[in-house]
Amino acid sequence: MSDPLYHKDLLRLAADATGAGRLAFPDASGLAYNPACGDKVVVDLRLSNGRIVEVAHDTKACVLAQASASILGGRLRTADLACVEQLRAHIKNMLERDAAPPPRPFDAYSAFRGAAEYKSRHRCVLLPVDAVLDAMRKVSSP
Repeated sequence: MSDPLYHKDLLRLAADATGAGRLAFPDASGLAYNPACGDKVVVDLRLSNGRIVEVAHDTKACVLAQASASILGGRLRTADLACVEQLRAHIKNMLERDAAPPPRPFDAYSAFRGAAEYKSRHRCVLLPVDAVLDAMRKVSSP
């Protein structure tokens, strides 16, 4: 019997750890923390004209958060705040309403469809996105 939550595609994303690490001189850093389980994601961004040009993450979290951070590490370049907010809404809809996964370049989030039935795990998937939003909002707020 295969596990709908921890299948090989999701585990591969986590193992790839794309973007893992920290940037030496980020333009912005963000943090997201889940007190229920202790998961913590720190994201560093380098920005140009409000768009991400480089991203790195330090993810001390479960496999779901690690896989989500890995997707962002490989696909966030050129995204702006509105794009990341839209991505979060799309992922949330996928998990809560069985909606389609986000379109390219974030279609790898389809690997989390098995997490939909585990409401407590939705936060894990969204944690890295929330860390990115925290960083971007720090530099975009007046």
